[in-house]
Amino acid sequence: MDAGFTAEQDDIRRTLRELLRKRCGPGEVRAAADGPAGHDPGLWEALAARLGLPGLALPERYGGAGCPATDLALACEEAGRFLAPTPLLATAALAAPLLLALGTEGQRSGLLPRIAAGELTAALAVPGAALATALALTGPNGGDWAGGGRAGGVQARHADGRWRLYGEVDQVLDGHGAGLLVVAAHTGGFARSRTLLFLVSGDAAGLVRVRQTTLDATRPQGRLQLREVEADLLGEDQGSQERGGVLPVLAAVGDTAAAVLACEAVGAADRVLERTVEHVGRREQFGRPIGSFQAVKHRLADVYVQVQAARSAAYYAAWATARGERVGGLALAQALQALRTAAAEAVQLHGGIGFTWEHEAHLYFKRATGDELLFGPVHRLREHAARTARLFERREVTV
Repeated sequence: MDAGFTAEQDDIRRTLRELLRKRCGPGEVRAAADGPAGHDPGLWEALAARLGLPGLALPERYGGAGCPATDLALACEEAGRFLAPTPLLATAALAAPLLLALGTEGQRSGLLPRIAAGELTAALAVPGAALATALALTGPNGGDWAGGGRAGGVQARHADGRWRLYGEVDQVLDGHGAGLLVVAAHTGGFARSRTLLFLVSGDAAGLVRVRQTTLDATRPQGRLQLREVEADLLGEDQGSQERGGVLPVLAAVGDTAAAVLACEAVGAADRVLERTVEHVGRREQFGRPIGSFQAVKHRLADVYVQVQAARSAAYYAAWATARGERVGGLALAQALQALRTAAAEAVQLHGGIGFTWEHEAHLYFKRATGDELLFGPVHRLREHAARTARLFERREVTV
C-alpha cells in the first residue's frame, strides 16, 4: 500500500477544505440543516461545478472524473470535518454505484451524467431499519430484509407491461428531496419471493414523501409511501438482476460506502478533537490552562490515538476497495468508535458550555450516534467482520 497522496488528491483536499471553511461554519450548518432541502443548494452547486464531487468516482464516459473510490473517501473526510449537510453520501456513495453496476446503458447514459453534474440527487430506499443489513455491513444480506407480504416493506408487481410498487419505507437518507429513488422491493409472491431494485422518479404519481425529525439534523431522512407507483426495473429485465445478483452488488457497494463513511467519521473526529484541544488551552482554572493538567492530557492523548488508528484503518479500507479486499465494515466500526469517544470528551471537557444547544459539540455527538443508528451499531459491525474472517472457527496448526 502506498501511503502517500497524489498531487491531485492533495489539491482536492486543500480546495475543498478552504471552500467548506468559508461556507460551513456552525451557523451555516444549522441553517442549511433546518432548511426545507436539508442542505445548502448553493453549496451543493459549488461542490459540483467547482470540484465535480458528485461524479468524482464515476467513469469519464458518463461525465465523471474517473477517479477511484479513494478520492471520494478523501473528499468526504473533509466534508465530515465541517459536518457539511450535502446529499453527497446518499447520491455518490450509495445510489450512483448501483446505477453503474446494474443499470442498462440507457439508464446509465441518461442518469449518471446528470448526477455527475449535480443536477440530479439520488437516494437508496431500503424498507425498515435495514440499511446496514442490506449493505451486508452487520450480517449477511439474504434478501428477507426487503419485506413484502405480511412482513410489510415494499411489494412489486408486474401488470400490463409496467412495474408498480406498493408499500412504505422509513429512514431513507435524503429521501425527502432526492430527484431519483432506488427502491428495493420484493416480487414473485411469498413462495418465490426475491429482492429487486427499481427506479422511481421523485415526482412520480402516488409517491408521498415526508421529512422525518432525526437525531442528527445534518443527515436528513424521509419517509416514503408508495401507492401503486410506476417504476422502472434497474437493468434490462428481471433475469439480469437475478443472474448478476443484486445482493452481491449491494454488498460490494456497502463495503465501499463504509470506507467512504469511515473517512468522513475520521474527519469529524479529528475536527472535534482539534476544537477541544484549542478550548483546554484557553480555559483557565486555578490560575492555569486546564489543558496543562495531566488528567486532561491523558484523556486527549487517548482520543488522539483512537483517531489516528481509525484514520489508518479508513485509508486502508478506501485503498483496498479497488483491489477487491472488503474491510470497509471493520474500518467503519473503528471510525465510529473514535468519533463517539472524541465527541463525548469534547462535551465533557468544554464543561458547562459543552452541554448547551448553542455550542457545536453536540452536533458531532449526534453525528456519531446517528451514523451508528443508520449503519451500525459498532459491536455488530465488528462481529460481522470477525465472522466473515472466520475468526471463531477452529483451525488446525501445521508445523
